[in-house]
Amino acid sequence: MNTFLGFGREHIERHYRKTGQCVYLHLKRHVTQKVPGASGGALPKRRNAKLFLDLEISSDLNSDDFEYEDEAKLVIFPDHYEISLPNIEELPALVTIACDALLSAKSPYRKQEPDSWEEELQASKHAKTLVQLDNGVRIPPSGWKCSKCDLRENLWLNLTDGSVLCGKWFFDGSGGNGHAMEHYKETGYPLAVKLGTITPDGADVYSFDEEEPVLDPHIAKHLAHFGIDMLQMQVTENGLRDNDIKPRVSEWEVIQEAGVKLKPMYGPGYTGMKNLGNSCYLNAVMQAIFSIPEFQRAYVGNLPRIFDYSPLDPTQDFNTQMAKLGHGLLSGQYSKPPMKSELIEQVMKEEHKPQHNGISPRMFKAFISKGHPEFSSNRQQDAQEFFLHLINLVERNPVGSENPSDVFRFLVEERTQCCQSRKVRYTERVDYIMQLPVAMEAATNKDELIAYELKRREAEAARRPLPELVRAKIPFSACLQAFSEPSNVEDFWSSALQAKSAGVKTSRFASFPEYLVVQIKKFTFGLDWIPKKLDVSIDMPDFLDISHLRARGLQPGEEELPDIAPPIVIPDDPKDRMMNHFVESLDIDESSVMQLAEMGFPLEACRKAVYYTGNLGAEVAFNWIIAHMEEPDFAEPLAIPAFGEVASSGAAALGAVGLDNQPPEEMVAIIISMGFQRNLAIQALKATSNNLERALEWIFSHPDPEEESDPSLDTVDMENNANANILAETGSEGPRIKDGPGRYELFGFISHMGTSTMSGHYVCHLRKEGRWVIYNDLRVCASERPPKDLGYIYFYHRIPS
Repeated sequence: MNTFLGFGREHIERHYRKTGQCVYLHLKRHVTQKVPGASGGALPKRRNAKLFLDLEISSDLNSDDFEYEDEAKLVIFPDHYEISLPNIEELPALVTIACDALLSAKSPYRKQEPDSWEEELQASKHAKTLVQLDNGVRIPPSGWKCSKCDLRENLWLNLTDGSVLCGKWFFDGSGGNGHAMEHYKETGYPLAVKLGTITPDGADVYSFDEEEPVLDPHIAKHLAHFGIDMLQMQVTENGLRDNDIKPRVSEWEVIQEAGVKLKPMYGPGYTGMKNLGNSCYLNAVMQAIFSIPEFQRAYVGNLPRIFDYSPLDPTQDFNTQMAKLGHGLLSGQYSKPPMKSELIEQVMKEEHKPQHNGISPRMFKAFISKGHPEFSSNRQQDAQEFFLHLINLVERNPVGSENPSDVFRFLVEERTQCCQSRKVRYTERVDYIMQLPVAMEAATNKDELIAYELKRREAEAARRPLPELVRAKIPFSACLQAFSEPSNVEDFWSSALQAKSAGVKTSRFASFPEYLVVQIKKFTFGLDWIPKKLDVSIDMPDFLDISHLRARGLQPGEEELPDIAPPIVIPDDPKDRMMNHFVESLDIDESSVMQLAEMGFPLEACRKAVYYTGNLGAEVAFNWIIAHMEEPDFAEPLAIPAFGEVASSGAAALGAVGLDNQPPEEMVAIIISMGFQRNLAIQALKATSNNLERALEWIFSHPDPEEESDPSLDTVDMENNANANILAETGSEGPRIKDGPGRYELFGFISHMGTSTMSGHYVCHLRKEGRWVIYNDLRVCASERPPKDLGYIYFYHRIPS
């Protein structure tokens, strides 16, 4: 009653011993079977005055057969003395007021997500008098597409003229270009129904004029005007009509294994996670993360110690929330098989105790997404971007001497060669994901793809159902070959020629990680800058050998490029300096921007990352993104400094030393994000006149740098990092890696359904105890046909030599 934190039965004693708080409010909800009526069925459902807690009701028991009763009491520790509420006679007035306020308070999650809670819909004022144009429009049963763009999801049928147009974000979390709203503003036609939601029971209708979802009592008549018989319509879980899923081709059906009877799995490690509204990306990633023994040991194995030493407010502690989530997934307490029918009947006679089925990661999501412009929203996100965000938090919140994220970290050797002088430069960087390009030109079914595209265009023009989907089949070997091939370096400056020249770059593994995470780069941008997804099938191997991609370093006969930085020309005239700086500020490597944007990062954040890292390439800019993802203005547009700011900000951007002789904090943060210590980053930048690329080379060429004891650095470290004493144990010898053979076995993959990262659904498949298991939010089942060819992110474990 002092901190207003909630605890389960198994944790209340720990909190009492730790804090000395002795007064707790105990809340309990009883679920009982209703007494049958005279007709043999349950009595009609009525409002229950015995419910006063703002708690969720189990969907399994939310029927007319059960009734609920809430109980509240004060418990005084350590004697467990109980006082039932309300009790005005025994309790002081202040305690009574506090109890009443708690019992009547709304759930904080309902306050945070008001849009995700359904309200009773009202009939639209336009429904009765709606005028429908007799324009001969007939809506086909499938193959819908926005009439103003190429989107095929989140489509709305205007009930006045039959136009099919895309919606906006706020309709259901899916992406859209707002053409339905634009059409309303142009015509004033008020009502639209969402295609894919029409069933014999109704449909989702939105009123643009009333600016809210509404009921249309005449929806059957309004739909029949355009040739839609709603009695023949039926939707599935994902908004797909039964008529559309006869061929098991769509990725929605294949990935979720629709049409196959799947056996539910229960017990430790088979616990589902509730979808909180477009949070499937989080669910899929966390299921994969906690299938890895290093993460299990770090958080669940250390759970008592983490809980004992957690701060007074554990809701704001990363390690506590990770341990809590891991325990929920691995303990088996929230994944129990249903009781036998005889036992259920016996229990129902007294009090029904519902079985726990899955966990709701509300507190975990609220904490891990706090302050992040994307993850804190209810929109769909990129699972790869969330994975990197999670790894960043793990790095910043060490749980002990062993950092579980070490299993993903590896070093990449980049060989850059000047095409004119033939001289080379070798550099190394830290990475956590192997990104494989999709080699579309290597498709083995090109003739089928061409024929399908012709039939699809003909069907669209004739407004007929689309032909059966033909998916491009790409050999995995072609993707691996594309990864290893040299790529052109944009705007390459050759230190050998002291001028710009053509350059090529190849990447190899300087170390192989314990767990290899492979991302298939399916997401890209069209010519109109609209994100799109490559719908391809890749024959991902169960056993992967990338030993041939091991880096070899400088080879005999190769000559290194001189260690000379590009010259910086600053005009004498202040006006010219401002114009020069303005031009340089806008000189952003668009190819690097596109590489980052294809990973799923916001476009403006990618531009800032490339700008602030001096066009040194997508890899360096990627590390900048990881270090700045949680900043409030992360996705805000790049702000070019004004004239008065040119002198100071320009010097920092160009790598000049500040007045206090300290390197720019931006560059320090980039190096720290790669796994190096702060004092090492500052030392390297000082030794190379704040040249970021040369500083990284300096670090790798000085494995045992001289220890500097700078009191000012120590002070900064302690102020900027509350866990400085723990981080110091890792040493400054460089990033921690777990090198070994480059042979791996597949144990999991995350798949995405939908046209872009801004919409769709994620599902995770994991191999456990010799068989594949599908994790589809709360649903956990034995997989019968794991779609390994349609995955987005793959998880491989190293095979011991």
